[in-house]
Amino acid sequence: MISILDAYKGKKVFLTGHTGFKGSWLSEILLLAGADVTGYSTAPPTDPSLFEILGLSGRMNSIDGDVRDPDCLKKALLSAEPEIVFHLAAQPLVRESYKNPVYTYETNVMGTVNILEAVRQCGTVRSFLNVTTDKVYENREWPWGYRENDPLDGYDPYSNSKSCSELVTHSYKKSFFAGRRPAVSTARAGNVIGGGDFAADRIIPDCIRAASAGEKIIVRNPYSTRPYQHVLEPLSAYLLIAAQQDLDPELAGSYNVGPGDEDCVTTGELADLFCNAWGDGCAWENHYDGGPHEANFLKLDCSLIRMKLGWRPGMHVAEAVKRTVEWARSREAGEDMTAVTDRQIREYFGVNR
Repeated sequence: MISILDAYKGKKVFLTGHTGFKGSWLSEILLLAGADVTGYSTAPPTDPSLFEILGLSGRMNSIDGDVRDPDCLKKALLSAEPEIVFHLAAQPLVRESYKNPVYTYETNVMGTVNILEAVRQCGTVRSFLNVTTDKVYENREWPWGYRENDPLDGYDPYSNSKSCSELVTHSYKKSFFAGRRPAVSTARAGNVIGGGDFAADRIIPDCIRAASAGEKIIVRNPYSTRPYQHVLEPLSAYLLIAAQQDLDPELAGSYNVGPGDEDCVTTGELADLFCNAWGDGCAWENHYDGGPHEANFLKLDCSLIRMKLGWRPGMHVAEAVKRTVEWARSREAGEDMTAVTDRQIREYFGVNR
């Protein structure tokens, strides 16, 4: 893991969506690694936000911009002259996509077109990674994991827009980047948890809000099975993919990023793990209401990234929940959350810097 961080020391890195949950963790990792980081995003999507808690706006080149604005995005990218680009900006919620499908498609599809078009006109970019989701696949509710060559056809507007984002990336790769820089990949990750996620309609943030208030946790669908993992797991894979394809463009492709089969648990089982970690008599209630369509069973086959890049998950789901609770408890206690976050990053990557 040390070599992953070392690969970014002194590198110019551009990432969209840096004010979001994943983007904030990735920004913090890159800063610890010694990278020159430029982020491009709208305002943080939640209040409070991890981005503001970590004070990232004053520690990196943070640009307030919308990926739906091609001219602003192109100007920011060309000015930054990055070597590596991570595209994380998205409307990331299934239920929100049912409420605002047009905005979801504009952000997730045309946002991808706009960043790729900007990259196409920027001569410094050597490596580009588009972060999508495990929900890009046509979900047949089968018991085995989806592979990278399975059909893409997300059901709901969010999932489908991410399928479209994958297709846009593949088209640009074949049409404009074949045989030359930048190397282009996509990464399809499962559900992530971790400290600093304050989003609505996500199980662990809902658990933390309820537990902190001394209330029962409301679980709307305890039967759905997902590949849950700590946010540091997919981020380590993203960093590895982008660094390795920079060295060897033949490694570029589409990669599933998820936990082992033993960590694909139901939402109810995840809530149990949370209650055990939180203590204080914490408990949850089943309030299944049907709601809009969401996949009931979803699992990834991550053999490809293991075989080609040697990446493997390093944290089981119980440990992921424990670290998330530790982060939330530390914030409640008024600790320095940048120090807490950095400590968790260093422990995960096994570094002492």
